[in-house]
Amino acid sequence: MVKKKAAKKKVVKKKVAKKKVAKKVVKKKVAKKVVKKKVAKKKKK
Repeated sequence: MVKKKAAKKKVVKKKVAKKKVAKKVVKKKVAKKVVKKKVAKKKKK
């Protein structure tokens, strides 16, 4: 029983880690979009 619970906890930790990584990737993509918008504005000026 204890071993099964430990295994489940490991799986949960992996899922949480993946979610965190996904969030970082999304933030990077958003940051790139913001940078592109800023660059576009500069070019217009």
